[in-house]
Amino acid sequence: MHTVAVLSLKGGVGKTTVALGIASAALRRGTRTLVGDLDPQGNATATLDPPLTDATLADVLETPRLAVINRAIAASSWSDRLDVLVGAEELELLNEPGPDSRRMENLARALDELRAAPRGEPYELAILDCPPSLGRLTRSALIAADAALLVTEPTMYAVAGAQRALEAIEAVRAEHNPRLRPAGVLVNRLRVRSYEHQYRVEELRESFGRLVMPTAIPDRLAVQQAQGACTPIHEWNSPGAQEIALTFNMVLAKILRSNRAGRHRLSSDEPDVPSDNETTSEFPAIRAFAEHETG
Repeated sequence: MHTVAVLSLKGGVGKTTVALGIASAALRRGTRTLVGDLDPQGNATATLDPPLTDATLADVLETPRLAVINRAIAASSWSDRLDVLVGAEELELLNEPGPDSRRMENLARALDELRAAPRGEPYELAILDCPPSLGRLTRSALIAADAALLVTEPTMYAVAGAQRALEAIEAVRAEHNPRLRPAGVLVNRLRVRSYEHQYRVEELRESFGRLVMPTAIPDRLAVQQAQGACTPIHEWNSPGAQEIALTFNMVLAKILRSNRAGRHRLSSDEPDVPSDNETTSEFPAIRAFAEHETG
């Protein structure tokens, strides 16, 4: 089971939209998928519309035992191949730092339990929709994840926000989770004809090189329409939806490639070879993060 954490530093950038778009692309590929809703707002859970459960992800983070995990998982309304690890408002109480940092590893323990004793057909992909902050819930997701996808918008604050997030991701990788790999920085809600948006995307690429995904998610009304109907973007019938669906297919392919590359690097004795597209950032944490992507 490949696990990707989808995160952002602020609300309103469409992080949950991206998590659900990746889930829709995985569903179109026939990939058995689990979406874990760590955001106390619960928007991913609401859109995937699972039946009521006896437990939620908040209970799993307190008690990461298989019996609790199974009670917190339900099939989504999208497909029986897409399940939800159900979110709840109570997660907000678990987002503040606590005296026992070992509890941040409970999500990783829970996913390990699922790998060891899967519910029917094993999950091939787990998508963790994080809250819009770098609190304990997001750090728990990074400790549990194989890859981290940072979602941003093309605004004047994008570079500074991505810098802080990537440094935090690198810190988690160094201290807790050496298998964590970059999935990249994904620009969402891009207006292609906007000079300001194009300028900000180039600014991101100058700072972070290949960490910025070559494709961006365009700003289309179809996203809100599909979410409002609790429908996968791949099943929404409009030209805008088709454009976005193709983009999410490419994002998912990039995530899966980063997983294969990560396994190759772990098994290879050859040193990483820098790329011409490698980031020239002056920040060591960001350079180290990029080296994993370009190796």
